[in-house]
Amino acid sequence: MLENIVKKVLLEEFKPKMVLNESTEISDDLKYHLENSLTLSENVFRVYSDSYFNLINEVRDLYYSGHLDLEDENDIWIIESDLGKSVTLDNGKVVYLDAPFEVEETITEAKHRGKNVKLNSPFRTPGGPKKFAVYVKTPGGGVKKVTFGDPNLRVRNANKARAKSFRARHNCAQKKDRTTAGYWSCNVSRYRKKLGLKSSRSW
Repeated sequence: MLENIVKKVLLEEFKPKMVLNESTEISDDLKYHLENSLTLSENVFRVYSDSYFNLINEVRDLYYSGHLDLEDENDIWIIESDLGKSVTLDNGKVVYLDAPFEVEETITEAKHRGKNVKLNSPFRTPGGPKKFAVYVKTPGGGVKKVTFGDPNLRVRNANKARAKSFRARHNCAQKKDRTTAGYWSCNVSRYRKKLGLKSSRSW
Protein backbone atom coordinates (compact mmCIF):
# COMPACT_ATOMS: atom_id res chain seq x y z
CA MET A 1 0.00 0.00 0.00
CA LEU A 2 2.76 2.43 0.97
CA GLU A 3 4.67 1.57 -2.21
CA ASN A 4 1.63 2.37 -4.34
CA ILE A 5 1.16 5.69 -2.56
CA VAL A 6 4.81 6.62 -3.13
CA LYS A 7 4.55 5.68 -6.82
CA LYS A 8 1.40 7.76 -7.21
CA VAL A 9 3.01 10.78 -5.58
CA LEU A 10 6.14 10.45 -7.74
CA LEU A 11 4.12 10.08 -10.92
CA GLU A 12 2.11 13.17 -10.07
CA GLU A 13 5.25 15.12 -9.17
CA PHE A 14 7.06 14.33 -12.41
CA LYS A 15 4.03 14.37 -14.69
CA PRO A 16 4.63 16.83 -17.56
CA LYS A 17 2.97 20.17 -16.81
CA MET A 18 3.05 21.28 -20.45
CA VAL A 19 2.77 18.93 -23.44
CA LEU A 20 3.53 19.80 -27.06
CA ASN A 21 0.92 18.20 -29.32
CA GLU A 22 3.08 18.25 -32.40
CA SER A 23 6.52 19.22 -33.58
CA THR A 24 6.75 23.01 -33.54
CA GLU A 25 9.51 25.54 -33.09
CA ILE A 26 9.83 26.81 -29.52
CA SER A 27 12.30 28.97 -27.63
CA ASP A 28 15.13 27.54 -25.57
CA ASP A 29 13.46 29.05 -22.51
CA LEU A 30 10.25 27.11 -23.04
CA LYS A 31 12.23 24.00 -23.90
CA TYR A 32 13.95 24.27 -20.52
CA HIS A 33 10.61 24.46 -18.72
CA LEU A 34 9.28 21.46 -20.65
CA GLU A 35 12.37 19.35 -19.98
CA ASN A 36 12.24 20.14 -16.26
CA SER A 37 8.46 19.89 -15.94
CA LEU A 38 8.13 23.47 -14.67
CA THR A 39 4.86 25.38 -14.58
CA LEU A 40 4.41 29.05 -15.40
CA SER A 41 4.04 29.65 -11.66
CA GLU A 42 7.60 28.32 -11.42
CA ASN A 43 8.83 30.67 -14.16
CA VAL A 44 12.65 30.76 -13.75
CA PHE A 45 12.91 34.39 -14.81
CA ARG A 46 12.74 37.45 -12.57
CA VAL A 47 9.11 38.38 -12.02
CA TYR A 48 7.88 41.01 -14.51
CA SER A 49 11.12 40.97 -16.53
CA ASP A 50 10.89 40.87 -20.34
CA SER A 51 11.89 37.18 -20.33
CA TYR A 52 9.20 36.44 -17.74
CA PHE A 53 6.51 37.98 -19.93
CA ASN A 54 7.91 36.52 -23.17
CA LEU A 55 7.60 32.99 -21.80
CA ILE A 56 3.99 33.56 -20.72
CA ASN A 57 3.08 35.02 -24.10
CA GLU A 58 4.77 32.15 -25.97
CA VAL A 59 2.83 29.59 -23.93
CA ARG A 60 -0.40 31.56 -24.46
CA ASP A 61 0.08 31.61 -28.26
CA LEU A 62 0.89 27.89 -28.43
CA TYR A 63 -2.04 27.01 -26.15
CA TYR A 64 -4.62 28.93 -28.15
CA SER A 65 -3.22 27.68 -31.46
CA GLY A 66 -3.68 24.09 -30.24
CA HIS A 67 0.04 23.23 -30.22
CA LEU A 68 0.40 22.99 -26.44
CA ASP A 69 -1.67 21.34 -23.72
CA LEU A 70 -1.55 22.64 -20.16
CA GLU A 71 -2.02 20.16 -17.34
CA ASP A 72 -1.73 22.68 -14.50
CA GLU A 73 -4.87 24.67 -13.67
CA ASN A 74 -2.80 27.61 -12.45
CA ASP A 75 -1.08 27.83 -15.83
CA ILE A 76 -4.47 27.96 -17.53
CA TRP A 77 -5.55 30.70 -15.14
CA ILE A 78 -2.39 32.69 -15.96
CA ILE A 79 -2.72 32.48 -19.74
CA GLU A 80 -6.45 33.30 -19.57
CA SER A 81 -5.60 36.50 -17.69
CA ASP A 82 -4.03 39.59 -19.27
CA LEU A 83 -0.65 38.93 -17.62
CA GLY A 84 2.06 39.49 -20.23
CA LYS A 85 -0.10 41.49 -22.63
CA SER A 86 0.99 45.08 -23.17
CA VAL A 87 -0.10 48.45 -24.48
CA THR A 88 1.98 51.35 -25.75
CA LEU A 89 1.19 54.74 -24.24
CA ASP A 90 1.23 58.02 -26.15
CA ASN A 91 4.71 58.75 -24.83
CA GLY A 92 5.99 55.50 -26.34
CA LYS A 93 6.31 53.69 -23.03
CA VAL A 94 5.24 50.03 -23.02
CA VAL A 95 3.11 49.03 -20.03
CA TYR A 96 2.31 45.41 -19.24
CA LEU A 97 -1.25 44.61 -18.23
CA ASP A 98 -2.38 42.77 -15.11
CA ALA A 99 0.95 43.41 -13.39
CA PRO A 100 1.84 45.97 -10.72
CA PHE A 101 3.94 48.95 -11.77
CA GLU A 102 7.19 47.88 -10.15
CA VAL A 103 9.49 50.60 -11.37
CA GLU A 104 7.51 53.73 -10.67
CA GLU A 105 4.63 53.09 -8.35
CA THR A 106 6.16 50.51 -6.02
CA ILE A 107 9.40 52.38 -5.50
CA THR A 108 8.14 55.96 -5.62
CA GLU A 109 6.45 57.07 -2.45
CA ALA A 110 3.11 58.84 -2.50
CA LYS A 111 1.21 60.77 0.13
CA HIS A 112 -1.76 59.27 1.97
CA ARG A 113 -3.25 61.41 4.73
CA GLY A 114 0.05 63.22 5.10
CA LYS A 115 2.18 60.05 5.32
CA ASN A 116 4.64 58.78 2.72
CA VAL A 117 3.57 55.34 1.48
CA LYS A 118 4.66 52.87 -1.19
CA LEU A 119 2.21 52.07 -3.94
CA ASN A 120 1.21 48.54 -5.04
CA SER A 121 3.26 46.99 -2.25
CA PRO A 122 0.96 44.93 0.01
CA PHE A 123 1.79 44.45 3.68
CA ARG A 124 0.40 42.63 6.70
CA THR A 125 -1.83 44.51 9.14
CA PRO A 126 -1.59 42.80 12.56
CA GLY A 127 -3.92 45.41 14.03
CA GLY A 128 -6.68 44.66 11.51
CA PRO A 129 -9.35 45.11 10.41
CA LYS A 130 -8.12 42.86 7.57
CA LYS A 131 -5.11 40.57 7.17
CA PHE A 132 -3.41 42.72 4.50
CA ALA A 133 -3.45 46.24 3.09
CA VAL A 134 -2.01 48.02 0.07
CA TYR A 135 -1.86 51.61 -1.16
CA VAL A 136 -2.93 52.22 -4.75
CA LYS A 137 -3.57 55.16 -7.02
CA THR A 138 -7.16 55.84 -7.98
CA PRO A 139 -8.27 56.80 -11.52
CA GLY A 140 -8.59 60.36 -10.27
CA GLY A 141 -4.94 60.49 -9.22
CA GLY A 142 -5.49 60.15 -5.49
CA VAL A 143 -4.12 57.46 -3.18
CA LYS A 144 -6.37 54.85 -1.60
CA LYS A 145 -5.69 52.25 1.09
CA VAL A 146 -7.23 48.89 0.20
CA THR A 147 -7.60 46.30 2.96
CA PHE A 148 -8.24 42.66 2.18
CA GLY A 149 -8.13 39.13 3.58
CA ASP A 150 -9.93 37.65 6.58
CA PRO A 151 -7.59 37.98 9.62
CA ASN A 152 -9.11 34.83 11.12
CA LEU A 153 -8.32 32.62 8.10
CA ARG A 154 -5.02 31.31 6.74
CA VAL A 155 -4.02 31.71 3.09
CA ARG A 156 -4.16 28.07 1.95
CA ASN A 157 -3.25 28.60 -1.69
CA ALA A 158 -0.66 25.80 -1.44
CA ASN A 159 -3.63 23.40 -1.47
CA LYS A 160 -4.59 22.91 -5.14
CA ALA A 161 -8.24 22.10 -4.42
CA ARG A 162 -8.69 25.05 -2.05
CA ALA A 163 -7.01 27.42 -4.53
CA LYS A 164 -9.29 26.27 -7.34
CA SER A 165 -12.36 26.68 -5.14
CA PHE A 166 -11.28 30.16 -4.04
CA ARG A 167 -10.73 31.34 -7.63
CA ALA A 168 -14.13 30.01 -8.67
CA ARG A 169 -16.01 31.50 -5.70
CA HIS A 170 -14.40 34.90 -6.07
CA ASN A 171 -14.48 34.95 -9.89
CA CYS A 172 -10.77 35.82 -9.94
CA ALA A 173 -10.51 35.77 -13.73
CA GLN A 174 -12.66 38.93 -13.80
CA LYS A 175 -10.81 40.80 -11.05
CA LYS A 176 -8.85 43.47 -12.96
CA ASP A 177 -9.34 46.61 -10.87
CA ARG A 178 -6.37 47.20 -8.54
CA THR A 179 -8.38 49.62 -6.43
CA THR A 180 -10.57 46.76 -5.14
CA ALA A 181 -10.00 44.21 -2.38
CA GLY A 182 -11.04 41.40 -4.73
CA TYR A 183 -8.12 42.03 -7.09
CA TRP A 184 -5.54 41.90 -4.33
CA SER A 185 -7.12 38.87 -2.64
CA CYS A 186 -6.97 36.96 -5.92
CA ASN A 187 -3.37 38.01 -6.63
CA VAL A 188 -1.87 37.93 -3.14
CA SER A 189 0.40 34.98 -4.04
CA ARG A 190 2.45 37.23 -6.35
CA TYR A 191 3.85 38.78 -3.18
CA ARG A 192 4.37 35.55 -1.25
CA LYS A 193 7.95 36.30 -0.18
CA LYS A 194 7.10 39.76 1.07
CA LEU A 195 4.01 38.51 2.93
CA GLY A 196 5.52 35.27 4.19
CA LEU A 197 3.22 32.93 2.26
CA LYS A 198 4.29 29.35 1.62
CA SER A 199 3.20 28.99 -1.99
CA SER A 200 3.20 31.00 -5.22
CA ARG A 201 0.18 29.03 -6.48
CA SER A 202 -2.40 31.38 -8.00
CA TRP A 203 -5.11 32.09 -5.38
